[in-house]
Amino acid sequence: MIDVTVANFEAEVIVASTQVPVLVDFWAPWCGPCKSLGPVLEKLEVEYAGRFKLVKINSDDEQQLAQAFGIRSIPTCVLLKDGKPADGFMGALPEGKVREFLDKHLPSVDELVAQEDVSEAEALLAQGDTSTALAKLQEALAINPDNDDARFDYIKLLMAMGELDQAKAALAPALVQIPLQLRFEALKHWWDALHFATTDERAHWTLDQFDALIEKNKRDFDTRLAKARLLMAAAEWTAAMDELLEIVMRDKTWGEEAARKNLVAILELLTPPKAKGEQPVPGKSAGGIELTGKATAFEDPQAELVSKYRRRLSMALN
Repeated sequence: MIDVTVANFEAEVIVASTQVPVLVDFWAPWCGPCKSLGPVLEKLEVEYAGRFKLVKINSDDEQQLAQAFGIRSIPTCVLLKDGKPADGFMGALPEGKVREFLDKHLPSVDELVAQEDVSEAEALLAQGDTSTALAKLQEALAINPDNDDARFDYIKLLMAMGELDQAKAALAPALVQIPLQLRFEALKHWWDALHFATTDERAHWTLDQFDALIEKNKRDFDTRLAKARLLMAAAEWTAAMDELLEIVMRDKTWGEEAARKNLVAILELLTPPKAKGEQPVPGKSAGGIELTGKATAFEDPQAELVSKYRRRLSMALN
């Protein structure tokens, strides 16, 4: 349990809630119900063993925070996830009701174990140990099939290793989601490109052969798309995006917008993931408290590449 003030609110509540749900207990020393609820919350924080973080805010001393959250009576508890309020309750609820509230919103033990496997897999991939990373991701999915992060990383790694049949089977459950997540749609387009590169007769062509046909007919979109797919399969992302942009600029709707869809897929695949616990950008936090974090002065090269081609696509579509 941590006492929070305006000075440490951003670090202990906003940033912390990007890593683990944070339960904020608004209380005051004179409040009788607060004195009965407080020990219950502290007991549950220990019992839940890291599934949530408990912080306390003295609403008398920290009126700016209390006003920002619209606190009208105490005790009031607000649960934050990813920097935003997810739910809350007022009054000194009995322990059973508090448990019901927490269990409704907190990840299960299995979900936490699966997420730990994903984190370990990411570390193993950084070390180049793809086989062990794949096993960890497979284990995470076995524990929690609804873990979309594990599924995405697992499919992406299978595809990078050339295991297209396994990747297709693992991708199938994600493709029936409503709404379909863009990142899984992107994987489907990449899978199509990899499959094209192993089955189509043009997979044996040289780039010069493609360029010769395109030179004869700038609107030979089928040849342009085939070339772009082979470039995608070879992870020649910039060259693939350039070819796809040529199609979009000449005919936005050709082939049921195949060029735009493949280009969007590449941008999604190349977009660097947001680091866990990443500092929010300057502005209003959940509850309206002004944040003091500073924006990064520069982006990494891959992020800059994605930003550049997003702008180019936007211009081509307008």
